[in-house]
Amino acid sequence: MWELIQAGGWLMLPIVLSSVVAAAIVLERLWTLRSARVAPPSLVGQAWRWIKEGQLDANRLKALRADSPLGEVLSAGLANMHHGREVMKECIQEAATKVIHELERYLSTLGTIAAVSPLLGLLGTVIGMIDVFNAVMLQGTGNTAVLAGGISKALITTAAGLTVAIPALFFHRFLTRRVDELVVAMEQEATKLVEVIQGQRDVGVNGNGAASGSGQTGAGAKPAARRAPRKASAAAPVKGN
Repeated sequence: MWELIQAGGWLMLPIVLSSVVAAAIVLERLWTLRSARVAPPSLVGQAWRWIKEGQLDANRLKALRADSPLGEVLSAGLANMHHGREVMKECIQEAATKVIHELERYLSTLGTIAAVSPLLGLLGTVIGMIDVFNAVMLQGTGNTAVLAGGISKALITTAAGLTVAIPALFFHRFLTRRVDELVVAMEQEATKLVEVIQGQRDVGVNGNGAASGSGQTGAGAKPAARRAPRKASAAAPVKGN
């Protein structure tokens, strides 16, 4: 491996560094973007139990906010649930903007690595071919060792750049899709909580936040908008009647 890096020339250094950064981002995001961590399924049921039992206070809201990204969104709405539906929606929107930004952290860096790595490999190819033509100009075509060295440098850097770019591009698309799915799940949970508080839906108290659907009619049962892929703008989690 070290011999290949040496043979590829100085451009192998940024390619290797890019691969290390990409691997670190992928591992960190896979751990962070777990569904159980971002949007625990029992959170709405737990919040509703606190409301019914009169246990929802500042400490509970603080604990809910620190629990998960979904908890941060829900706590913003619960803190303003006595100010009306519209105020509750606006607070949830503001919290969702910050949460989505956090979920998409480092993804732009990963996408940049996926785009730049092949270009670094291509640059190495160009430099290697320049070395080949310089050798031909100075020594003619008889010195095959010099020609082979330049061509080898060109091929090694190209292969290294593609080796970094292909998995980086794959995981960038995969993680972007994961963020989209998590945002949709949080929209649904936030919608459920707002409808329960406003008396439009009943929720089970078994901890899973399951709705009985007694008041689930019309547009109020749908998220207001779906977030466009790879955009950090927050869609409204609820839609007014």
